[in-house]
Amino acid sequence: MAQIFHPSTNTISKVSIFGGLLGVVSLAVFGGAILRSPYVTQQYEVRDQPVPFSHKHHVADDGIDCRYCHTSVEDSSFAGIPATKTCMNCHSMIWADSPMLEPVRASFETDKSLEWVRVHDLPDYVYFNHSIHVNKGIGCSTCHGRVDEMPLTWRTQSLYMRWCLDCHKQPEQFLRPRNEIFDMRWTPPSDQLNRGRAYIRERHIDVKRLTDCYTCHR
Repeated sequence: MAQIFHPSTNTISKVSIFGGLLGVVSLAVFGGAILRSPYVTQQYEVRDQPVPFSHKHHVADDGIDCRYCHTSVEDSSFAGIPATKTCMNCHSMIWADSPMLEPVRASFETDKSLEWVRVHDLPDYVYFNHSIHVNKGIGCSTCHGRVDEMPLTWRTQSLYMRWCLDCHKQPEQFLRPRNEIFDMRWTPPSDQLNRGRAYIRERHIDVKRLTDCYTCHR
């Protein structure tokens, strides 16, 4: 019986199968890279705000503590957005006639809140409590980056579950002294792991529960 297919068909078939598998794997890797890229996570993307607020100016230059504006960060699940009156405590005397601050003055006069755009906005199905993290020893800069160096605010982390779990699985890498929570310049010491494990014991942190689904999804 005459041969139906040319002998080269075997080679072509093998190359086609291998090339198809390689293409699927490459597509999956490329898709994963896209999902983790700033294009999707919106990292380093400055959001348009009603007023171009500079953390660098207020924190680094003027030395204002985080808690002056974010009053509930130690006691509530929400860090708190400052009321316009908080801004006017200073700006009724400083830059009182600045055109840039007209929205702030209008908000104060009309008692209508400024509509700030949240930079660190988690999905509704995620439970996050600022007070727990702060009181257990997680500093502001761990999640928010060096906000004191930002002339405008952007997100430095992806806020993906994988990023949260990196900390929840090994909290000893990130825990710091409570009096250093709001120090934006804090860096881990050479014996951070030993200190972190000590903080876990002292602060009664149940590491096993940190990775339970219920911890973040309630």
